[in-house]
Amino acid sequence: MSAAPVRTLDVAERGAGGRWPVPDRSVIATVLGVPPPAAVGLAAGLTLLGVVADLFRIGTLGAVFTVCYLGGCVLSVAWVRRRSLFAPMVSPPLLLAIAVPVVVLLAGSPRPGTGISERLITIGAPLVNSFPIMAWTTAAVLALGVGRILAQRAAVEAARPAEGKRSAGGRRGTVRATAAGVKAGAKAASAKRATGAARAATRRSASPPPS
Repeated sequence: MSAAPVRTLDVAERGAGGRWPVPDRSVIATVLGVPPPAAVGLAAGLTLLGVVADLFRIGTLGAVFTVCYLGGCVLSVAWVRRRSLFAPMVSPPLLLAIAVPVVVLLAGSPRPGTGISERLITIGAPLVNSFPIMAWTTAAVLALGVGRILAQRAAVEAARPAEGKRSAGGRRGTVRATAAGVKAGAKAASAKRATGAARAATRRSASPPPS
């Protein structure tokens, strides 16, 4: 089974004022949105950076993590294509639940030989401490995503009447051109018949009368 062709966007597809089509634009109409893997990857990279920086700096999640996590998730939803908002909108809790345990385990904490309860506390404490920032980040991301959906849906609906008018105008123009072509053809046929009749009359008048 052949793979589906990948749709590429060209500068020629941009509308008036350099605006991209609504499904492909970011939160800014003149900036092309990125695919969802790139948007989620951006948020994940900044989240990991913040977790690593704070765990090695102060042993828990602090200001650096807050800035990286919040900024990465908000930037992800703002930059992704409008038609691909779902993945970045639901990613903040998943990013935190994955990034913190992974970094804690890779950093060698808890130490080998420790009990299960100590392991759970070591891994769970940063997650519990970061719950408020996760809640605020999730709320901000959902608000931005829903705002984009509503605002850009209005832009789509506003563009439809204009497209309908252009289509109707094009159809009327086609009908007029067809009618004009039919009239021109009828005139040409009439002129041809008149010319033939004139030639026939000339030949009859030029022929000698019968004796």
